[in-house]
Amino acid sequence: MPYSVKIAKGDAKKAVARKRRHIRVRKRVNGTAERPRLVVTRSNRHIVAQVVNDKLGHTLASASTLEAGLRSADGTKTDLSRQVGKLVGERAKAAGVDTVVFDRAGYKYHGRVAAVAEGAREAGLEF
Repeated sequence: MPYSVKIAKGDAKKAVARKRRHIRVRKRVNGTAERPRLVVTRSNRHIVAQVVNDKLGHTLASASTLEAGLRSADGTKTDLSRQVGKLVGERAKAAGVDTVVFDRAGYKYHGRVAAVAEGAREAGLEF
C-alpha cells in the first residue's frame, strides 16, 4: 500500500519522512497484554518512554525527562535517556510486565533512542 505524503520543504521534510517510517514500523509492531509496546518519543530537549497495551489502549508505565527527579539531574541527553529507560523498566516490572516489543517511532535506533532501550534492558525488561 503506497503512503500518501505531503510534499514539504526544509525541516518539515524530515518530519514527513519520520512519520512515514513510523507508519511502516507500526504495521508490524503492536502491543498486547502479554507483550506490550515500549514506545519512545523524542524532542530536541526531552525524551518520553511509555509501555502501552494497544488492545485496551492503556498506558501501563511511563517515564520522562520532564519529571522532577530527572529534570534536575546532571549529564548529557544520552545519559538522561538511559535513566529514563531504567525508570520505565522498573515501573513496567512493578506493573507485572516482563517482555515488551520496542517501538522506535520512526527514529533511527541510535543515540538517545538506543540508550532508552539499553536502560530498559538493564532494569530487566526483555525485548
